[in-house]
Amino acid sequence: MRNRFDEQLALLNVELIKMGSLCELAVSNAMKGLFDGSEEMLNIAVDTDHEIDEKEKEIENLCLKLLLQQQPVARDLRVISSALKMISDMERIGDQASDIAEIAGIIKGTDAQTHTHLKKMSDAATKMVADAVRSFVDKDLKLAHQVMRDDDIVDEVFNKMRQDIIAFIRGGEASAELCLDLMMIAKYLERIGDHAVNIAEWVEFSILGEHLSREERYADK
Repeated sequence: MRNRFDEQLALLNVELIKMGSLCELAVSNAMKGLFDGSEEMLNIAVDTDHEIDEKEKEIENLCLKLLLQQQPVARDLRVISSALKMISDMERIGDQASDIAEIAGIIKGTDAQTHTHLKKMSDAATKMVADAVRSFVDKDLKLAHQVMRDDDIVDEVFNKMRQDIIAFIRGGEASAELCLDLMMIAKYLERIGDHAVNIAEWVEFSILGEHLSREERYADK
């Protein structure tokens, strides 16, 4: 019975990795569509969001089977409940990638100075998502804590982007509509980083059975 349970837990890890990879793909394709003006990339990002929704349902069903058909001990319960929380955040990442693609469909190909900030944000946020999922699979608490720290990078670039947008509007260098659209994309990327942090926090809970304070997390640096 335990061997069967362990096999299903291993399958859960595989499915979570697949869902995390879909999230990375959705965000990267949405941003490629923005930077390159590729309608195809934007459509792929939206389609990938649908795949993420389906993957969420598959993992939910697997978790319910583990809970109902097996007899998980306390640690197993933490792992399964954390996985359920994680896929909710990953589903939201897919939604936000789709939202980015929708806005990018309007302004795709624009040569804005802010694209440097957006690329840095998207690269950092997608790495955070990948590292958060990997920290769960590998039970790597230090990596989970690094994901939480990396959110400072996304927030810092977001603030720089906001300052640039304000300067553009004041200087009349870009239309107010374009600036608002770019700011919305930046906000979605910032939220993706936040969701990655949420995932990392559930990794922490799955390993320790509690959430540490910020001071305790930084102590392992």
